[in-house]
Amino acid sequence: MAIDGRGRILLVAALLATSVPAAAAPPVAGPEVEREVVAPEGVDFKPAATDEEGAVDRFAEYTLALARRDYAAAYAMLRPSLQASSPRFDWEADLRKRGGLWADGTIRILRLTWYLDPAGQPSGVYAAFDFRGDRKDGTMDCGYVVVHRATSAAPFTVVRTDTSEVPSDMMEDGVPKVDVLRQLPCYLGKGIATAF
Repeated sequence: MAIDGRGRILLVAALLATSVPAAAAPPVAGPEVEREVVAPEGVDFKPAATDEEGAVDRFAEYTLALARRDYAAAYAMLRPSLQASSPRFDWEADLRKRGGLWADGTIRILRLTWYLDPAGQPSGVYAAFDFRGDRKDGTMDCGYVVVHRATSAAPFTVVRTDTSEVPSDMMEDGVPKVDVLRQLPCYLGKGIATAF
């Protein structure tokens, strides 16, 4: 069955109408993302493509769940020990008090740091994502999310997060004011600019 020019336009319009808004697009770890690897002395560790894919997928699922306010889904992604130390009611209440976080944000991964078997932590591979979330009102989120996988067969779980909202009065030309930068829980690096 052939689709004429008008039919194509209607088809494209229908697809666009049902697509997810750009603000809800999953974050990606493209070549512009700064990367670092930390491993025990004498150990040669380089994360595999499947490691990065799994870690980025978990980070994206977690941040998109929070953006949708699907707290049940986000909480289910936390490592059981983090759930034990942060009962769901308290964890969710804290996020609800900070209602501006994750809302309407376009999240960009700024740096991805890999850790293999860090001292004092359960063994395995960790990926720490420093990110910036920009909103249309000129405010931004800035923080990090750390995911962990104990074995190559295990899924990544969220083990630590910290996020701050930077209100518009603390922003100047799309960038946090200098006195605010030292207080932010993320590494901005090249992400200090509004675009890569």
